[in-house]
Amino acid sequence: MNVSFSTRGWEQQVQMAETMRFGGIELYNVHKTPELTGRGGPLHRYTAAATARELWQKGLCIPCFDTACDIAGEDCTETVTALMQLAHDVQCPYVSVTAQRDDDARISAALEALLPAAEAQGITILLKTSGVFSDTARLRTLLDAFACDQLGALWDMHHPYRDHGESADTTIKNLGAYVRHVHLRDSDDDGSYDLIGEGTLPVGSMMQALSSIDYDGFISLEWKPEWMPDLTDPEVIFPHFVNYMHRFDSPRGKKKTLYDNAAHTGKFVWKKDSLISETFPQVLDRMVEEFPDQYAFKYTTLDYTRTYAQFRDDVDDFARALVSLGVRRGSKVAIWATNVPAWFITFWAATKIGAVLVTVNTAYKIHEAEYLLRQSDTHTLVMIDHCLDSNYREIIQTLCPELADAKPGSALHCRKLPFLRNVITVGFRMPGCLTFDEAMDRANMVPREQILRMAAGVRPDDVCNMQYTSGTTGFPKGVMLTHYNVVNDGKCIGDRMDLSTADRMMIQVPMFHCFGMVLSMTSCMTHGATLCPMPYFSAKVSLACINQERITCFNGVPTMFIAMFNHPDYKKTDFSYMRTGIMAGSGCPPELMRRAAGQSLVGLDAINLVESGLDRLCACTVAVLAPAENRVRRIMARDGISRDYARLRISAQPSDGFYREHCSHILENTCAGPAQFRDQARIFFRKTLREIEHI
Repeated sequence: MNVSFSTRGWEQQVQMAETMRFGGIELYNVHKTPELTGRGGPLHRYTAAATARELWQKGLCIPCFDTACDIAGEDCTETVTALMQLAHDVQCPYVSVTAQRDDDARISAALEALLPAAEAQGITILLKTSGVFSDTARLRTLLDAFACDQLGALWDMHHPYRDHGESADTTIKNLGAYVRHVHLRDSDDDGSYDLIGEGTLPVGSMMQALSSIDYDGFISLEWKPEWMPDLTDPEVIFPHFVNYMHRFDSPRGKKKTLYDNAAHTGKFVWKKDSLISETFPQVLDRMVEEFPDQYAFKYTTLDYTRTYAQFRDDVDDFARALVSLGVRRGSKVAIWATNVPAWFITFWAATKIGAVLVTVNTAYKIHEAEYLLRQSDTHTLVMIDHCLDSNYREIIQTLCPELADAKPGSALHCRKLPFLRNVITVGFRMPGCLTFDEAMDRANMVPREQILRMAAGVRPDDVCNMQYTSGTTGFPKGVMLTHYNVVNDGKCIGDRMDLSTADRMMIQVPMFHCFGMVLSMTSCMTHGATLCPMPYFSAKVSLACINQERITCFNGVPTMFIAMFNHPDYKKTDFSYMRTGIMAGSGCPPELMRRAAGQSLVGLDAINLVESGLDRLCACTVAVLAPAENRVRRIMARDGISRDYARLRISAQPSDGFYREHCSHILENTCAGPAQFRDQARIFFRKTLREIEHI
């Protein structure tokens, strides 16, 4: 239920609307309120865009500019045209007018003069059901005659019922989808006004009539202090209205809220800077529910393009195939491939049935692959033929000579890899293995209901992914990551990048690494963005993808940025749609950061920069609207942003001075953020160092 109230004020009213959980504030006769539209006012042409952004950040909007302009009795063309320009500036969709005189010719002439400007500004003119149009059949005749999308009706519930004796059913029968906005005030038969629900206006039947056309616009409270002299306190009247209207929420459940990105060009599902308790199958289901026809994947080098609905179908089919091959909840499914479609399908299919996806580094040689596959107890391996100088086919045939005599689809028994039961090849054939297409053909062996039941049993705290460390200080270790962990990591990155359905991310970083799987894939798919993966990095191919798909964001390591900057095609590439990205993976030179973040070079409004390593113990994702030079300075100054859900832990061993040395490094060099957070961090670190000394 979207509710608002009509007002002529601003600051106090905005504060009340936010506090009392209204969805918007409707402004009345704003053209007669110079304190709003004059220089320095919130609706002046120089401040209107900032005002719209401020309202959006508060979860508010201006649903309608209501006026008393009588298009049948005065020449208000200039006034209404100016209001439509203002409405466009503050992203208000409607401007209302009235007709108090019975003059059809003058009404039609006025509308003919106004509609071209309305179409140019994208604003809809609403005719109120008052005056001559309290007879809604007459209003419908006029609206039918114009048949224009920029012309609709504002249903003032009071007037058709009180002035014309018209029932709510009759009004909706007459106006139907022409109703774009609603005014509501309650009254008694004697003409006196009451709190909503305490008069004799049939509010219930009116709301039921609205629900019959699935109305999802605003219902705006009309109220003037002189209507109820004995009750003038808005802190009583407004909350009463909100609470009363809650009873008319749809019995099908409260409609899910979608949020706008900063530019209001795209939508996303979950509120920013908040944690969600969703599993990967639930995330995909929600994307399909909200954006079924949004492209999920668009490859420029491979023949694979899928909407979110189509991609879920592929995921469901491969999940059924995995179940037919014996994969169960907790089974380990390893993927040894570059950024091909099978990588993404395997990930989402495995997580859907509660299995654990094991990511395999594409550069692994035989000893590393054997260690990982054996140590992880991999049950099913999905692999491509080779990558660079690593021949996966030869490696697996050496580790599993039993494949030569195995029957594809039957359980494999390998001496060196005792838990491995299946090998699925992508893009090539190998004895004893199913191809990816052959595996997909097994989907009909398992009913869809079975994987839906398995997906329903997956919990946010279940392990979804096992990623192996590099092994710099010993043998690689399989780090077990949960759905809650990975989904929220990706969501928070997407929040900082302001991702939405308007974004198209080119993914050229490898998916076996968290840079690809979390910061790229998960950040996109928790925000309904489109992924444009590159199977391998090539500066020429990446620049071509930016041109072809009008890429709005991409992530990369510094060497990728350097290669693209230095490629001959760089100057021919259209970066006008580019908006944001992440540079990470190694030390980011300040000059490279400035060049990547500079709007004059690649059009980025922001670039997020992440540093990692023992000598760089902080990570920073900077604000979207910060100037480029400020962003670079923040990174160099080790600035940070505190989150109320952030947790910090230091593990120390008493015999190792390494930890004290680096805790001191953090204390002296990292705590350069907001004063309150900096002081708290220093107190925490000093206390921790004292505890380490006494261990």
